[in-house]
Amino acid sequence: MYGIILRESFSAAHFLKGYRGKCERIHGHNYWVELHIQGKELDRVGILWDFAEAKKVLRGVLDELDHSLLNEEPILGSLNPTVENIARHIFERVKAQIPSHLLLKRVTVWETDNSAGYYEE
Repeated sequence: MYGIILRESFSAAHFLKGYRGKCERIHGHNYWVELHIQGKELDRVGILWDFAEAKKVLRGVLDELDHSLLNEEPILGSLNPTVENIARHIFERVKAQIPSHLLLKRVTVWETDNSAGYYEE
């Protein structure tokens, strides 16, 4: 199995509903998002999925979230905008757009250098 990892960022604010502590207040992060994509075969050039094409898909999804208050984003519905829920949202949006011969293995969302959440099926 071959794999690629793509990393992109976006900035947004949020607050955690039902949480007791400083994260219940509105605050922001410069999020980093990693896609882990797998596939069994490379193309004729030796590439699993062109990074430029992968970046275009991921950037389109992240642009929907960039510079927003995540709690007010209709695309997240009533979900609390935790890194775990953000990761699942990104996973589902990207999965719907990648070539059918590829497997989206995992989406990891980093909200700090040391803290991340991920979603995988």
